[in-house]
Amino acid sequence: MNTFKAFRIHQEGKGVRAVYETLGLDDLSAGEVVIKVAYSGINYKDALAATGQGAILRRFPLVGGIDLSGVVVSSADPAFKPGDRVLVAGANLSETEDGGYAEYARVKADSVVPLPDSLSLSEAMGIGTAGFTAALAIDRMELNGQRPENGPVIVTGATGGVGSLAIDMLAGLGYEVAAFTGKAQQADYLKRLGASELVLRQEQDFGHRPLEKALWAGAIDNVGGETLAWLTRTLQPNGNIGAIGLAGGAVLETTVMPFILRGVNLLGINSVFVTPEKRRALWARIGADLKPRHLDTIITDTIAFDALPTAFDAYIKGNVTGHTVVRIGGEID
Repeated sequence: MNTFKAFRIHQEGKGVRAVYETLGLDDLSAGEVVIKVAYSGINYKDALAATGQGAILRRFPLVGGIDLSGVVVSSADPAFKPGDRVLVAGANLSETEDGGYAEYARVKADSVVPLPDSLSLSEAMGIGTAGFTAALAIDRMELNGQRPENGPVIVTGATGGVGSLAIDMLAGLGYEVAAFTGKAQQADYLKRLGASELVLRQEQDFGHRPLEKALWAGAIDNVGGETLAWLTRTLQPNGNIGAIGLAGGAVLETTVMPFILRGVNLLGINSVFVTPEKRRALWARIGADLKPRHLDTIITDTIAFDALPTAFDAYIKGNVTGHTVVRIGGEID
């Protein structure tokens, strides 16, 4: 392995230019572990980075792709040896470090997670950063007292990667799950994942009072903006909101009333600021009690590495259901 193919993002004026290039290991950011990449995935964040629609990269140029799975080629850290099946997700890839859209990656050892025995390399990227983030939200909510018997949990942005995986995971744990979406045509898809109720965005009266009728015991929010404000006003006493995304806006207009009169807890979920120990423990759960039961349904597309540039536009326009896996090298024996 002298050179390899990579999808690299450059700054160009006020925008970006993302192109395939031939690189060597010395072109990559520093790290103790070299991985032959089998799969990556596409997240909303990846689309923002590759199109320049969002300020994701904090240095240029960088290889895109915020997650990867593959097999260790070499390691300066004794925790890993050649042949180990591993994954990296939510660890500053394609932000400050070169990412998974390359045939080889070099990453920091503390970001590498052993692949759970119950997952294949492709399944790991069907879950990827989206599933890890959903699992992190559920874990944080559980630590804050969330239980199935408390009542229903609503998931916004329900048809996206995080939303789909959150619904599947929550339903698998025994939660009653409501799916909040603007895509009525995806009702069957969401019910297959385990949603017991659909809340259609276009039919929802968000209200304007500081407190509205208490409807939900918890929420995982991928939308932000007006939707997140509505959730704060409609959560039951001591309910938890795992706030993940901002597809609907970054501004939050609410009052302190939900927090001081109902004890609502707003939990910020960030998949990067997680200790290595917690990261590995969560992936162990993702391979066990949090393993999605309907990955074949959630993985709505698997594309070749060469097809990557054509896939981002649908994410920017919000036209994607489920999760897309990118086959970089495929399953590795």
